[in-house]
Formats: sequence, C-alpha cells, structure tokens
Amino acid sequence: MKQIKWPLLAFAIAAALCIMGIGIAIAEESIIGILGSIIALVLVMGFGFKTKKKMRENGLL
Repeated sequence: MKQIKWPLLAFAIAAALCIMGIGIAIAEESIIGILGSIIALVLVMGFGFKTKKKMRENGLL
C-alpha cells in the first residue's frame, strides 16, 4: 500500500469543505457566503496543485 501524502489529503478535505460551504451559502441565500466559498475553493485548489507540483519536482510523488 502506498504512503498517505498528508498535505495533499488536507488540501482535498479543505476543498470539500469549501464546496460544502457553497451549498450551505446557497441554502442560506447569502451572496457573500457563496462568493467567499468560491474564492476560498479557488485558493485551496491553487495551493494544492502548487504543492503537488513541488512534491513531484522533488521526487516525493
């Protein structure tokens, strides 16, 4: 079995929470919540892909 990459798992969980936040904000009819969750999702996904690229370049993946 392969080793768990904890930083990537943390980014995946954070992205899932942001997606859930979008759904909650839609249910609450909060435009600010929707926009905030979308921005947070883009940032989390960006940092996740950036981290994955660095790990791949360093031979950790």
